Amino acid sequence: MAGYAERVQELIEPALEAMGYELVGVQHRTGERRALLRIYIDSPSGITVDDCQNASHQVSGILDVEDPLPGEYTLEVSSPGLDRPLFRPAHYERFAGSPVQVRLARLWNGRRRFNGTLGGLREGRVLLNEDDGTEFEIPLELVDSARLKPQF
Repeated sequence: MAGYAERVQELIEPALEAMGYELVGVQHRTGERRALLRIYIDSPSGITVDDCQNASHQVSGILDVEDPLPGEYTLEVSSPGLDRPLFRPAHYERFAGSPVQVRLARLWNGRRRFNGTLGGLREGRVLLNEDDGTEFEIPLELVDSARLKPQF
């Protein structure tokens, strides 16, 4: 995470924690017309629509005062869902053993997409075991997005 998303995270995390929420992560995506700022929150009891609304109101107030983003943007507050995104190094450890999809920012070993079982994190490398037994140690700085694969 870099740039605007990192700055927003620094601004809103204390307030969300005070409300009893875990800030899972922040995404900032630019679009043709306006940017999207997506905030993922969680709590031990799960997240409801009311939780998202309350957090959105709090976050919106902070962002209105601090004004960390240029131009117009749409604010979304959401639970991480079944396909939970992994943002922080601790997430890779916490969900070791889970099926995961990883997309890289650029080619690495001739690929940008990987699917398999998350093995955790070691020395800044995401450990991933594909179903065919192939093991990868992907540099964390190359990861554009990583999400858990829902199990039904």
